[in-house]
Order: sequence, then C-alpha cells, then structure tokens
Amino acid sequence: MSKRTVKRYPLEFKQSSARLAAESDQPICQTARDLGINETTLYGWVDKYNPKDIVKKDRKNSMEQELQCLLKENLRLKQERDILKKAAAYFAGEM
Repeated sequence: MSKRTVKRYPLEFKQSSARLAAESDQPICQTARDLGINETTLYGWVDKYNPKDIVKKDRKNSMEQELQCLLKENLRLKQERDILKKAAAYFAGEM
C-alpha cells in the first residue's frame, strides 16, 4: 500500500490565504482552486485565522447585493407582465 503524503504549508501562507478567501468577492471554493489547495483545508484556515465577523460581513454584503438584484428583476418582470396583459386585452378587443 502506498503511504499518503501530508503537505505542510507555512503559517504565513495559511494566514494570507485565509485573509484572501474571507475578503474576496469570489467563493471560497474558487479561491482554493486558484491557490491549488483543498477547499476543506481553506475553510479550516478561514475558521482558524480570521474572525467570524469578517466572513459573516462578506456573506451579508453579498446577500444584500443579491437581494437588490432580485428586487430589480422582480420589478422588471412585473412591468413586462403588465405590458403583456394590456397588449392581450387590446388585441382581444380588436377582433
């Protein structure tokens, strides 16, 4: 059987990777792929080397941005629906 090798990373690399993952706009899994490390490993480093409030703040900001986008899309779709209703009523009255 082959032995499993454990890769060791310097403390500075762990801390900077965790900071990058917490402060970045991209998902942690994408940051892990970019850095060439396992996603689970990076999640562990983020939990260990970064305060929880930074990660929560990033998630809250991204959730607020997504909510704003969804609200705008909802408004646009309602306007399109109303226009289609009026157009259907207009064409139904012509016949």
